[in-house]
Amino acid sequence: MIDPVTLAVIQAQLQQVCDEMDLAFSRAAFSPVIAEADDRSDGIYDAVDGALIAQGARGLPVFVGTMQFSTRTLIARIAAGETAPPEPGDIYIVNDPYLGGTHLMDVRFAMPVWREGRIFCWLSNTGHWPDTGGMVPGGFSASAIAVEQEGLRLPPVKLYKRGAMDRELWQVICSNIRVADQRIGDVRAQAAALLVGEDRLATLLDRWGEATVTAAIAEMRALAARQMRAMIAAMPEGSWRSRAIVDSDGVVNAPLTIALEVSRRGEQLVFDFTGSSPPCAGPMNSVRATTLSSVYLAVRHVFPDVPLSAGAFEPLAVRGIEGSFLDARYPRPVSGCAAEVSQRIAEAVFAALVQPLPALVAAAPAGTSGNFALGGHDPETGRDYVMYQISGGGYGGNADHDGLSNGCSTIGISKAPPVEIMEQRFPVLYRRYALHEGSGGAGMHRGGFGVDYEVELLRGVARASFVMDHGRVGPQGVLGGQDGGVNRVEILRGGEVVVPEHLSKAQDIPLSPGDRVRVRTPGGGGYGEPARRDPAAVAEDVRLGRYDARDAQRRFGGR
Repeated sequence: MIDPVTLAVIQAQLQQVCDEMDLAFSRAAFSPVIAEADDRSDGIYDAVDGALIAQGARGLPVFVGTMQFSTRTLIARIAAGETAPPEPGDIYIVNDPYLGGTHLMDVRFAMPVWREGRIFCWLSNTGHWPDTGGMVPGGFSASAIAVEQEGLRLPPVKLYKRGAMDRELWQVICSNIRVADQRIGDVRAQAAALLVGEDRLATLLDRWGEATVTAAIAEMRALAARQMRAMIAAMPEGSWRSRAIVDSDGVVNAPLTIALEVSRRGEQLVFDFTGSSPPCAGPMNSVRATTLSSVYLAVRHVFPDVPLSAGAFEPLAVRGIEGSFLDARYPRPVSGCAAEVSQRIAEAVFAALVQPLPALVAAAPAGTSGNFALGGHDPETGRDYVMYQISGGGYGGNADHDGLSNGCSTIGISKAPPVEIMEQRFPVLYRRYALHEGSGGAGMHRGGFGVDYEVELLRGVARASFVMDHGRVGPQGVLGGQDGGVNRVEILRGGEVVVPEHLSKAQDIPLSPGDRVRVRTPGGGGYGEPARRDPAAVAEDVRLGRYDARDAQRRFGGR
């Protein structure tokens, strides 16, 4: 039995290892989506079963589960002889969604940490590459009907062998992606982050000894499981149902349904998705690893004090996804799974758990990453480019206060890259970047506001693609609160305003100099009856222009 002080110190040091990997990755990366938006994550995983030991606080929560599943799959494939066994200095690369992943743009590296000739643990990280090939620049093909149309799919293979990059494999990768010459900076940053982690772990192990650290890791896992079970045991007995809607799959213009029943069974929570829509034609399918990770991260939002470890997931059971679009199998397209469907899953979890836990759970947040990709050629520099934009939205109101405006997505801490960086790197000009006024759902505590931005192409020609959501219905209000405002996408071209047929999804839209794209992201759902809102708060919103007077009167009953 390890003493509590030693346990706390080792736990904090393992967290610090991951945090330093995160910082090294972002600071060395070339692409704004990693260097500025922090669309990446780093973690430490068990040598035997790939279970999560620690993950960086600055990493995307949705990768909590997916990197655990992908590491577990890698270990299993090595044991089965399907993947070459590791040697010191090896780093594997994989982005196959069906092997514990997300979409193809989330590229994972994994490296074993060796001690005295055997593997002590695995280090893994994920970075969002701006392009991995496929039909459209950026990989977010709204009308793909097979995963091959979304880009290059890599099984676990060694990109680095004994510390040296496999140049032949790298040439194969570069031959299948756009702006390949710009990826080497991201790749070296991703590998360097793992080496930083290896060095910091060696220091930790040298200080405490392998036996003590191993005992601490086991106790961390057991403690997380005990704390999660205690949280569940304190909930009321019962079952609670909810639904969440995906606008469309990008191919068939009809909504998809996530049906959920959450049941407390002793010290276990069961999440049953029976009744959800079947696999869809377009890219809004979710692979199993992403679906489970979405449940895990949603529960983490509800019980944030439970330590982040594989043990925290043990009391959570997910059922009923087989045969639905939440358990995609090859060759179903999946580009929307990590950034969009994952957030609809989390929304369904929130809508169910707010019923027994109204003091802990908020109304639905914006729930879309606002994936906007622009690819073209810049005649001024003579180079091709792929620009990837994510954006924030409103959080839902909760029992204590209004929702946050322009918050990051449910699945992560990724933030929109600074406008100045985007204008410096790409031939665009942001004509507008403001709050999406009026988008917060009315309630006793209203939802936060989304973002309203407009970007103009300055030179050359380009193609724009979108994979977003919440264009058909806004984020759910709860306990009498109203839904948040919907996602609005417009293309201003040749004096005309074009709204995509699928509202929040489109691809291959040609743009010429002077053409603009305007996006207004969703606001959060309202919490509680709007008539119960403090009149002074309503008046302040009107004074600041968040709602006009007539709209406020309609929403809040004249207050």
